[in-house]
Amino acid sequence: MGKTTSQLLASILVNSIYEMKNYPVVLVNTVLSPLSFLVLITLASGGSLFGEAIEGGLIMTMFSSGTALQGDLSHLKNDFRLQDMVVASPTRAGVYVAGMTISELIYSSPAIAILGVLFYFNIRVTPLQLGVIVAVMGLMFLTSVALGFLLATISSDIVQSFAFTRLLSTLFSTIPPVYYPITFIPLPWRYLAYLSPTTYASEIAQNAAGLLKEPTVSIDAAWVILVAVTAVFLTVSVTKARWREK
Repeated sequence: MGKTTSQLLASILVNSIYEMKNYPVVLVNTVLSPLSFLVLITLASGGSLFGEAIEGGLIMTMFSSGTALQGDLSHLKNDFRLQDMVVASPTRAGVYVAGMTISELIYSSPAIAILGVLFYFNIRVTPLQLGVIVAVMGLMFLTSVALGFLLATISSDIVQSFAFTRLLSTLFSTIPPVYYPITFIPLPWRYLAYLSPTTYASEIAQNAAGLLKEPTVSIDAAWVILVAVTAVFLTVSVTKARWREK
């Protein structure tokens, strides 16, 4: 086993496997958060938005997985001083963050699995359409990881980190039209939804699954904006995040 692989596995063991094994109750919130919105939207719509709610749950899970990185990194940095030890070791920042990022996906795997099963049995898509939806989920995860890492490096307390996490979840996963079509929002309020990248992600995913026939913006434009936003967040995270204390 190479050194990089060992370092990745160490991050995964510390941040996900240990908690999942010793405190399985922490998985309850991970599963219930997206499923609760799915049930709420489905009941409120009489079942007509079940497909949109499934895709919304997947988008929310991927985005929440990335933003959760912020709280975990901040906890390990401020409470256990783990980042100081990593900085003093041969481990590179990229390897450490990559391992922590993978651990967030593992941590969210129960929710992803449940939503994936619901998607399989209720939404019929071609392999190409599925690839589009998976790509959208990946972009949303990268965006949230970049945000999470940036905020974790500037956060000085775990309480502050939790506040950031709740704020990001509300602004990007709850308020925007993730669980329902944007056409449900009346004009001119609809344009405010486009301030969130998750709106573009949901439009692309819903269009790919045949759930949104006439998107408000063109799908090509939505792709350009979503990729650009992801690139900007990643660039800012890499260039502005404080890995070493001055």
